[in-house]
Amino acid sequence: MLDRNNPDDELWEAIKSGSVSAFELLFDRYWQAVYTTAFSFLNDAEAAAEIANDTFLNIWRKKDTLDIGSFKNYLTTSARYHTYKVLKAKKKMRLAYVENYDQLPVSEILVQNEGEEKIRYLNLQADIENALLDLPKRCREIFLLSRIANLTNVEIAERLSISKRTVENQICIAQKYLQRNIKDIALTLLLAGILR
Repeated sequence: MLDRNNPDDELWEAIKSGSVSAFELLFDRYWQAVYTTAFSFLNDAEAAAEIANDTFLNIWRKKDTLDIGSFKNYLTTSARYHTYKVLKAKKKMRLAYVENYDQLPVSEILVQNEGEEKIRYLNLQADIENALLDLPKRCREIFLLSRIANLTNVEIAERLSISKRTVENQICIAQKYLQRNIKDIALTLLLAGILR
């Protein structure tokens, strides 16, 4: 019997077999998260609700052909993709003839699209999070304590009852792994720093 306590992968298997109740459980579990993701970019309740509904409708329609490893990651990526399509469709550049282009202030020449920048940042963040999942548990824990919790190597060593050298080695392993497995991460981070 399916209920709220079933994990996503069990519900997904049931959905692939045509279970409407399993679909409703995942819909209830994740609809708000998809809606919130879309709304944070669009600031448009109607468009965000439409994206959330379309995302789930597409899943139901394509349940026989989709291969979803992590339902939550799939929904996040799908929501961003649909949001990006809406932002792209809304984006209208007004062209105007400017006689003295060289004399325009830089602020009028450089137009930043904050929505696209936010999507790029979230995609990068998701890539890093997914790559971190492939690291050994202890290595990932040490890396997160260092980079997210901002603990020093000594603090991490004391907290985990390991040597400072072990902490340094694990952080080095995590950094090398991320550099190998995240495409263009250095360039993306550099551009993100320049654009801010």
